[in-house]
Amino acid sequence: MSATPPDTGQQAALNGAPAREVSIAAVPHAAVSLRTEAPPRRLGLALAVIATAQLMVVLDTTIVNVALPHIQTALGFSGTNLEWVVNAYALTFGGLLLLGGRSGDLLGRRRVFIAGILLFSLASLLGGFATSQAWLLTARVVQGAGGAFAAPTALALIAVTFPEGPPRNRAMGVYSGMSVAGGAVGLLAGGLLVTYLSWRWVFFVNVPIGLAVALAAPRVLGESERRHGRLDLPGAITGSLGLAALVYGLSNAATGPNGVSHWGDTKVIASLAAAAVLLVTFGIIEVRSKHALMPLRVLRSRDRSGSYLVSLCIGTALFGMFFFLTLFVQTVWGYSALRTGVAYLPMAGMILVASAAASQLVSRIGARPLMIAGSVLGAGGMFWLSRVTEHSHYASGMLGPTLLTATGLGLLFVPLSLVSLTKVADNDAGVASSLLNVGQQVGGALGLAVLGTVAWTAVANSLRSQATAAAAAAKTATVHLSAAQTAALQKAAAHHALASGFSKGYIVAAAIMALALVITLVTIRVTREDLSGVNPTAAPAG
Repeated sequence: MSATPPDTGQQAALNGAPAREVSIAAVPHAAVSLRTEAPPRRLGLALAVIATAQLMVVLDTTIVNVALPHIQTALGFSGTNLEWVVNAYALTFGGLLLLGGRSGDLLGRRRVFIAGILLFSLASLLGGFATSQAWLLTARVVQGAGGAFAAPTALALIAVTFPEGPPRNRAMGVYSGMSVAGGAVGLLAGGLLVTYLSWRWVFFVNVPIGLAVALAAPRVLGESERRHGRLDLPGAITGSLGLAALVYGLSNAATGPNGVSHWGDTKVIASLAAAAVLLVTFGIIEVRSKHALMPLRVLRSRDRSGSYLVSLCIGTALFGMFFFLTLFVQTVWGYSALRTGVAYLPMAGMILVASAAASQLVSRIGARPLMIAGSVLGAGGMFWLSRVTEHSHYASGMLGPTLLTATGLGLLFVPLSLVSLTKVADNDAGVASSLLNVGQQVGGALGLAVLGTVAWTAVANSLRSQATAAAAAAKTATVHLSAAQTAALQKAAAHHALASGFSKGYIVAAAIMALALVITLVTIRVTREDLSGVNPTAAPAG
């Protein structure tokens, strides 16, 4: 099996740059080779296509959240049903990621990538024209399916398009920057579109971008060869349903703003129990299947398994941080949706800068030092964020902590993505990529459940203690407050409760990032030599 991506020679000839191969090792029945030259113009365009697609998929996580109040008014969603505008996408996306990654391995990554982008774009168009709740929710389900096929194949395409070493490191830097900064950019884009156009444009904006990506992809991305084998249908069904049930159960388990816990709700217990049964069944099927959806050899590498656990921790901490910080600045500080998006811009910029730095440093110092530094900085930034109060200012309360957190995330994601694909067989690159996405998606649901339970419980306790103290003070008061004064005190109490409760959530997020540090120290042993000079897609997994 050649280390050179398919059609390398053809691409080089088309661009006037000869491809040169140097034999570096011998593997039974195959010659391993390394491409040492590549057409930079085509690689640059390929990276632009992949990064734009990733940004579009990641943006959807936050851009729609900004428009939720407007969607609720326009289509008459109840508070309970409104959450399905988010959950419908999250459940489908999370449930189909493994299937999407494996489909790329079997059917051709470029083919599946383009199909996913077109499906996502079509669903976005339909969502923008929605006139009923069922119409919009159906569009969100289809959007999630498109994203689940596009996201893992995008990362896998980097592995088979860019030669290992500086070219791939730079590509991973851009990809990782888009992946992390996309959430913050989505808040700004959502604020602009909702403020100056309509909520429908948070969907319409995907259409021209998706079409441009789909049209450019065949021209700049090589197609991986289709592989013999059939799709593991029992594994696809049990794995997809198991992940969807897990995401659904965690999404509904958190304590609500009223302080009522939902971990004991029948639907939560039933969905988490179903997830456990389905995922155990999925594991048994994968052990016995000759055409496994998720070959267990992918998990035999301690480095790779460790990267997936770190990805889970990052998703848990990051999603919860974004959710509560956004709610805090809008509710307590009174920021508009647009101003909130602008407030996140420095964080997005710092992620891009740190990712670029990491892509240059990883070949010099290795992945482990960067992941250790990133975990420490991320944990420090989230702990600093826990010091924010209702009286804090933007510079000290939000800007400083988010810049520190962003630096850590930027340093983490590049080596994390590289480690997850190091020494993985070419025919497993798609499923290896999808597992990294699964970690982030499940981590996001877990983060909202765990951080939500801690934060909202603390908010409810603070409100109760303040109400008790106020009632006691009222009994001994000699001067009665006016209605306006009473309302002002109640508002101040609510803001203090939110600041106090969310602070507890940020402390939990910092602890989770500290757990990522421990996992890195214990599991990550990949060397600089593993990340440069040898194409991992030519080496056996594990």
